[in-house]
Amino acid sequence: MPPQPNDHAAGPPEGGTEGPGLAGAAEPGPGSTAEFRPPPANPYAHSYPGPGFAVVEVLGEIDMATAGTLSEHLDALTSGAAPQVVVDLREVEFFDCSGLRALCRAERRAGERGGALRLVSDQPHIHRLLRACGLLGRFPPLAHLPPAPPPPTPED
Repeated sequence: MPPQPNDHAAGPPEGGTEGPGLAGAAEPGPGSTAEFRPPPANPYAHSYPGPGFAVVEVLGEIDMATAGTLSEHLDALTSGAAPQVVVDLREVEFFDCSGLRALCRAERRAGERGGALRLVSDQPHIHRLLRACGLLGRFPPLAHLPPAPPPPTPED
């Protein structure tokens, strides 16, 4: 039987949808050029400001039924000037080519606006998927969130 429009591969993950630093976080991170305005949290993605970049923590199963929700979330973060986005996939239980499509679209949008999108993943199945699709060079996964950029040095 074909999937129905309201079918979901997985329900919302347990816990809440707010992540560390999201509640009341409207201040830009160091090195950020614009005020951080997180898109509405959803069961599969929520955002919070990192040091000089926005962090998108992806949760649960990302497949054909849920990738559109992730894509909308990433679109909101890559719509400004020079977006710097880090997508954290460490809490993802399942990720398929539909999720890769959302990442490719967001990375292209960020690049077109002078920004960048990077991935954080310590999961071998995501690394295998990136390698099998020829995207490991485009999205070399980091094991941890990047450190804060060094503070600017005062010019004498």
